[in-house]
Amino acid sequence: MDVYVSGSLTKEQLDFYNEEGYLVLPELLTEEDLQAVKQAMSQKVTQIADELLAAGLITDTLADTPFPNRLADLFKDLSAEEFLKYGRSWRDRLPGYFTLMSNPKILNAVESLIGGEIFSNPVYNVRPKVPLVAAGAVPWHQDKSYWPDANANPVITVWISLVDATEENGCLHIKPRTHKKRVLKWHRESATGTGYTALSEKQLGTTPTVILPVKAGSAILFNDRCLHMSTPNLSKSVRWSVDLRYQPTDQDPMPQHGAGFLARSHKYPERVCTLADWLNNQPEHREQDLR
Repeated sequence: MDVYVSGSLTKEQLDFYNEEGYLVLPELLTEEDLQAVKQAMSQKVTQIADELLAAGLITDTLADTPFPNRLADLFKDLSAEEFLKYGRSWRDRLPGYFTLMSNPKILNAVESLIGGEIFSNPVYNVRPKVPLVAAGAVPWHQDKSYWPDANANPVITVWISLVDATEENGCLHIKPRTHKKRVLKWHRESATGTGYTALSEKQLGTTPTVILPVKAGSAILFNDRCLHMSTPNLSKSVRWSVDLRYQPTDQDPMPQHGAGFLARSHKYPERVCTLADWLNNQPEHREQDLR
């Protein structure tokens, strides 16, 4: 069994990533690692449930329903439009999200790929893929299509499932070795009202698709040029996942997308962002900011 140590994936893992453009780290995170982010997600779901109740759209907030099922059950008899009012992905500033983005196991893996000066990109997404909602399907795309002009390459996506991701509930699909492609011309997906960037079928080429079902806590790392997508959720529970992004600190922090933060620095460890800094939209820690 591979051991993840600071700044070091195995040579085999690095070779695979460099050749294929992605890497699966099975069950990288434990249930304990996921506890804080699940708490943040549950807090958001409670907020939504209270709003649905106040609006007369539900009669029960289902407070005792298990985490994987509660959001799905809340929207079971509501429309996709009602769900999309809350967005297809969430970026709330809740402590549990910062805890996950700062997890040393994740940063250790990323450090192997881009070095020890790591900036957490502001484009992170909490994705509740709710059963039968069209927005749960994400079309074929490259992440870099969301920041085509940014001086940021590579940006490493770290996709993490909070529950077992299966073909039934819409796991990730990826086209290996497409990370060496240019940024392809994309269009705005219009069928579901989500506005995802999307590629046409003829742009996908002949590269075989790899389907990546993973256990909860697993991480899938991939380059922001790598073609990927996910299918709708046909199960009865939510496919909870997050996609985090990291890049070297000397590249465009993309402030137009929000406030990222300094996640790790061997050169300037005193500047690494704290939870308090992040909650105040500060990208790094400076003593004078606290006076």
